[in-house]
Amino acid sequence: MENAPECRICRTEATADRPLFFPCICTGSIKYIHQECLTQWMRYSRKEYCELCGHKFSFTPIYSPDMPRVLPLRVVAGGLVSSIATAVKYWLHYTLVAVAWLGIVPLTAYRTYRFFFSGSLDMLVSLPFEMFSTENLAADVFRGCFVVTCTLFAFIGLVWLREQILHGGGPDWLERDEGNNVNEEIPRPAPPPQADNLQEPLDEDPNGNNNDENFNNNNNNNVLDANLAFPAAQDNGIEPMIGPQLPPPNQEIPQNNPINNAEPPIADNDEEAEPGIEADNVNNDDGNEGIWNPMEFNNNGAELELTWERLLGLDGSMVFLEHVFWVVSLDTLFIFIFAFIPYTIGNCFISFLGIKQLHFHGLVTTLTGYCIVGVALVKLHTISKLLKLRRPRRILGLCYIVVKVSLLSVVEIGVLPLICGWWLDLCSLPMFDASLKDRKASFKSAPGTSLFIHWMFGMVYVYYFASFIVLLREVLRPGVLWFLRNLNDPDFSPIQEMIHLSILRHIRRLIASAIIFGTAVLLMLWLPIKILKVLWPAFLPYTLSGDSEVNELSLQLLLLQIILPGFFEQSQTRIWLKGLVKVWCSAIAWVLGIKSYLLGTEPRPNDDEPRAQEQQGIGGGGLAAAHQALLQRDVPVGYQPFDRPSFFPIRLFGLLVFMCISLVIGSLLTLTVPVWIGRHGMMVWSMSTGLASGKVVNTDDLNIGGNIVDALDINKSTPATVPTSKPHELYTAAIGIYLCWLISKGIALAVNLFPQGRTAIVEKFKHWCSVAVSYGLAAVIFVLMLGVVPLMFGLLLELVIVVPLRVPLNQTPVLFLWQDWALGVLYTKIACALIFMGPEWGLKRAIEQAYHDGLREMDLKFIIRELATPVISCFGLSLAVPYVIAHSIMPMFFKNQMTRVLIARRIYPFFLIIIILCGIIVFQIKQFKKLYVAIKNDKYLVGKRLVNYDHQRQKLLQQQQQSQEVTQQ
Repeated sequence: MENAPECRICRTEATADRPLFFPCICTGSIKYIHQECLTQWMRYSRKEYCELCGHKFSFTPIYSPDMPRVLPLRVVAGGLVSSIATAVKYWLHYTLVAVAWLGIVPLTAYRTYRFFFSGSLDMLVSLPFEMFSTENLAADVFRGCFVVTCTLFAFIGLVWLREQILHGGGPDWLERDEGNNVNEEIPRPAPPPQADNLQEPLDEDPNGNNNDENFNNNNNNNVLDANLAFPAAQDNGIEPMIGPQLPPPNQEIPQNNPINNAEPPIADNDEEAEPGIEADNVNNDDGNEGIWNPMEFNNNGAELELTWERLLGLDGSMVFLEHVFWVVSLDTLFIFIFAFIPYTIGNCFISFLGIKQLHFHGLVTTLTGYCIVGVALVKLHTISKLLKLRRPRRILGLCYIVVKVSLLSVVEIGVLPLICGWWLDLCSLPMFDASLKDRKASFKSAPGTSLFIHWMFGMVYVYYFASFIVLLREVLRPGVLWFLRNLNDPDFSPIQEMIHLSILRHIRRLIASAIIFGTAVLLMLWLPIKILKVLWPAFLPYTLSGDSEVNELSLQLLLLQIILPGFFEQSQTRIWLKGLVKVWCSAIAWVLGIKSYLLGTEPRPNDDEPRAQEQQGIGGGGLAAAHQALLQRDVPVGYQPFDRPSFFPIRLFGLLVFMCISLVIGSLLTLTVPVWIGRHGMMVWSMSTGLASGKVVNTDDLNIGGNIVDALDINKSTPATVPTSKPHELYTAAIGIYLCWLISKGIALAVNLFPQGRTAIVEKFKHWCSVAVSYGLAAVIFVLMLGVVPLMFGLLLELVIVVPLRVPLNQTPVLFLWQDWALGVLYTKIACALIFMGPEWGLKRAIEQAYHDGLREMDLKFIIRELATPVISCFGLSLAVPYVIAHSIMPMFFKNQMTRVLIARRIYPFFLIIIILCGIIVFQIKQFKKLYVAIKNDKYLVGKRLVNYDHQRQKLLQQQQQSQEVTQQ
């Protein structure tokens, strides 16, 4: 009995009514299991395979003895009708869901928005009819989706702002108001000395520090509201302060000991943690109605147990109609509060000023209204503070925070990048031989497009500027860039800064940021262009027109799909730039004698390892305290010490001068060298294509980017086969950058190999030759896969879709293989992406394995057998079979030339339709088989029996497979 098999779940032996099975590959004591135990485990774990061996469990159905061999037609028809009825039911339900969320909600939102901003009272009478009008239905639904998206983002922003206030605390003046109210309503014999120093919004202290000391160290010294949790302070070991700490109501208040705000007493439990608030609750029950209590909100949300399926109506219930009503109501409320009221206020103010014509009138008017609302909230908050109205003051303060964060977000995300984009455009006008008048004309013709393009370029510029600052922090001594915010700081939170810092502080920061960005543009763009026009006037302007014969879609796709991705993936631009910055800093530090200041005297740790000095910080405050002091106090606190040399201000001024000169020289090289190399490369290629095509022009007209081709050594009156059109500078710059990278890569390899001696160079050359020989066949397969497959794919889509739609029957289609190959590259990438997202099948597994193996571990037999042969065969048959039928078989039956042309043009789409219909038929047959099995199971299935795993059979199958592989080899 000791060796008797037992179930690996319930640990009991087999019985007559509960036999043991061995359904997987597992052996030993865990081999056997009861079917009931396995079924229960599968129901709870939601797995259909063994978690140890990975074998999928299989069951065999057990049917009733009276089940016929073939189901009667009546039973099949009944099951089919039932399935159709269920499908129709779900289709109607999901159609109602789609109409409600994608039709009614956006339509109602847009027509409500149009009613608010119509400015006519007649719309109020016709509003019910406008809501159900079918005029411009599709356009209104499309615009309504944008309105709903805006209201959804506004709602999410409010919720997120609420969470930020809960976790990070409110601003100092708002929290001090709450603490001061507790002190005012409960008499104290010894008031704290800071009770009278309340900070109002937008106020600063006389020293100009804006009371930012209270915001240091993650706002741990801020006075918090009674019902606002502050986990950041508690994690640092500092308890939240609600004004001075009071004893419980049943104890006598000490008369002799004043309360020390610097070291608040720490309570032992929750009942004694905030006794001041309990006393306040006893005396003021009504005052707590306006206080934000997150615990009650979270409890109510937990009781709902609302899922996305139930919210959207995807669970089959009709509860979503209530949610649709609330969403429509929320949209209406948000449109009225956050759009209509600020717009009306701003419109009245602009009308009062007498401004009539204004670009983007709605946007500018709404922002003006928000500014006026913010100023009004500040004044009302001050009045309520003087009148000692606690609840209105709290509400007005929170409303002011919402308006303030919204305006600052718009300015930092929208206005500042837009200004940077405009400044970039103005400084680059001479580079493209454009004028301000041209920009004004383009803005008047398409103001929205012009605004978006400038904003996009400004955002890209700001992003790369910030990335370069992050790179500088990795090179320079900690503390050199103390005046710039560290974006990699885990404690850096822009929203918390927007909440806590004053408007004046943010205005100073925005002005400083604009000055830094603008100065960098002047040094890197405007000044180099001016110098270039003086020193090399024939080089500019850049050509951005598409009049070149190489300006085709194929070259654009080749540039976007091969050249630029290859450059960014292989060039390791950030590593090279970081090395260049290190060399420059070392050279300038040696020249100016400020190595200790610029790079530090102590050995710098690795970039991947945390810096111990930054971890320790100041006084044990940690990284957060060091960065908060660094960001808020505007003094270099917590940085690495350095040796201050003599004449230190003059050396810093020299550092700035060298930095400006280096920026100008680097920009000159970047603007000229790649474009010059690319122009000559394009010129050589254009000459070769011109010779091939036989185009003849005079060399008097040959001028590529201002460079006269004098190296041809021919008379200027002699015709030459050279094109006269100028290439697009996008192509020349991309090719030039790529060639520059190749040259620099070769120089770097040479610098690394030459010091090692001749023997090392010869060995390295032999190694490269052996690698090239070993990769010879791989290169052939690589060219085959990147050449033949995209070409066949692009040609097939050209014949199936493009030619039938674009080429009339009375015209002969001309196929450009180069362009078809370039389009095929794009189509192949899209097809591979779709295959990766699709279900599991053979081609997906083959592509995944080939991608996983890479070039060094490429299995050529596998690629030829599983990838190249099936794909090329499929594309080849798709191209060859219709062609043979159209040009060899059909002419024997049809003698009319127009009929033959019609067949030749339409046979490829006809075959595509046939293949799609066959796929649909096969899919429906599989679905009908599944339905047949479901009807049979529903009618006659009485149970399922677990299938045992046959170890002997599997061993025999493995031995047969191994023997077959041996014989094939």
